[in-house]
Amino acid sequence: MDGYLQLSARERKTCLATYRAARAARRALVLLLLAEGWSYRGIGAAALASPTLVRAVKRDYAAGGLDRVLGRQPRPVLVAQWLLLAVRWLVQFTPRDFGFFRARWSCGLLALLLWEEHGLRKSPETIRRGLHRMAFVWRRPRPVVGPRDPEHDRKVRRIHRLLARLPADETAVFQDEVDVHLNPKIGACWMSRGQQAAVITPGNNEKRHLAESLHWRTGRLLLSAPGRRRNAALFVAHLEDLRCRLRAYRVIHVICDNARFHDCKAVRDYLAQHRGRLVLHYLPKYAPETNPIERVWWHLHETITRNHRCASMEELLSEVYTWVDTQKTFYLQTGSFRETYALAA
Repeated sequence: MDGYLQLSARERKTCLATYRAARAARRALVLLLLAEGWSYRGIGAAALASPTLVRAVKRDYAAGGLDRVLGRQPRPVLVAQWLLLAVRWLVQFTPRDFGFFRARWSCGLLALLLWEEHGLRKSPETIRRGLHRMAFVWRRPRPVVGPRDPEHDRKVRRIHRLLARLPADETAVFQDEVDVHLNPKIGACWMSRGQQAAVITPGNNEKRHLAESLHWRTGRLLLSAPGRRRNAALFVAHLEDLRCRLRAYRVIHVICDNARFHDCKAVRDYLAQHRGRLVLHYLPKYAPETNPIERVWWHLHETITRNHRCASMEELLSEVYTWVDTQKTFYLQTGSFRETYALAA
């Protein structure tokens, strides 16, 4: 026969998969043939469609018209009862509520519980696919602080009023400390599928503590010399640095967290020595989100310290200081800077 082709099994399988992937086009062809009066058998031969597909197209057209046939309208999603049970357990309970000595759920544990409680046999893989259909994903949770400062709102309002009424000869800074480790923080990166990229670490870790302040008026980061310990001496040295670098202002309001060494005898003695020049204001306890400089640290780690390849602490600190110097302003990096305290500078 002229034009006769003989496909291999692999070629035929590839062609069928490509054709069936165009779901809307395939259903449209079935609908057109139905409109022409073709029989189910003829449509099955011409469109490589099963009788089940032909009946489904006819039923969808009767129920919702062309949009329903082509998938332009959301079809009702039928969720199995066992999947609803698994989702309820995930959201409302922990494994310990059912007597398991385990802190978090796994697909295998859900499968075991379905069998023990309801006699339903589901494999862990079936449960995993079901949870994906229900928009559940396996990823790391975000840690949040459980306790809440009973004076949270009052302290935030006080800082609002301070920034709103700040005279021209006074300024405010948001202060905090950050740790820089020679052993790099590990972060996600691109790598070939099936191969895990390696990040070389020096082995013996070193650590430095940096005291910094985010200037409220200008958005500049005021970074002091690093210290080997995170203590009152580091904080006092930073306060002295602020006093010298912000000489144009009569009063410097330092807004900081409630670390123990931020309110100790050494700090009180220094403030008494420079009475009225520096004034400390404490943020609410257990509320790091109220300090916009935390967002700067996130960008610092994302840009510099994650997966870094510095061989020495001096090299790493040099990159940190270079990064700080190249940033013109931190307003763009700290979206919460103006959202949390949405007041004119």
